[in-house]
Amino acid sequence: MAEKKINPVLKQVLELGPTILFFIAYMRMREQSFTLGGTDYDGFIVAAGAFVPVLLVAMAILWRLTGRLSRIQVVTALMVIIFGGLTVWFNDETFFKMKTTIVYGLFTLLLGIGLLQGRSYLAWVLGDAMPMAQEGWMILTRRLTLGFGLLAVANEVVWRSMSTDAWVKIETFGFPVALFLFLSVQIFTLQKYMDLEADDPAE
Repeated sequence: MAEKKINPVLKQVLELGPTILFFIAYMRMREQSFTLGGTDYDGFIVAAGAFVPVLLVAMAILWRLTGRLSRIQVVTALMVIIFGGLTVWFNDETFFKMKTTIVYGLFTLLLGIGLLQGRSYLAWVLGDAMPMAQEGWMILTRRLTLGFGLLAVANEVVWRSMSTDAWVKIETFGFPVALFLFLSVQIFTLQKYMDLEADDPAE
């Protein structure tokens, strides 16, 4: 089913809003402690727990307005639900911090499996939105596989060696900006492969 067009600003708010709200909630509650059901939770745990329903509501609205969700959004949401739930259940922020590593690591693994098969799973996900020749998809997939792998390693280094404040800031702004800049450079350098008449790259 074709994706319905909505205001691009509204789409960005729905896609980025939950992460920004998590950042704001953490910054406001980081020095506080909350007692729920006889258990004490710090501000990070509460913010992480609240992030899950906020993300699901935003995705539900996005799905309602556009008629579809990308596979990447669905996988990311599942990881947030699982690791956000574990974070609250065990009252341990490690799970939420590891979520980023696992998401990036999973994308690295899936794209890598496709490359070993001589296919671009990235084209399967994004082919409708960004028509490109098969050779271009394979180049982009190899580069993005490396990029996701580096981000997974970077997240492990950050959360294990830096403060929670630093991790939250890098998770909220650093990694998304790095990924956006990386993708922007790749799209620019792969312009010659852009082909509206290209065959289905996923085949």
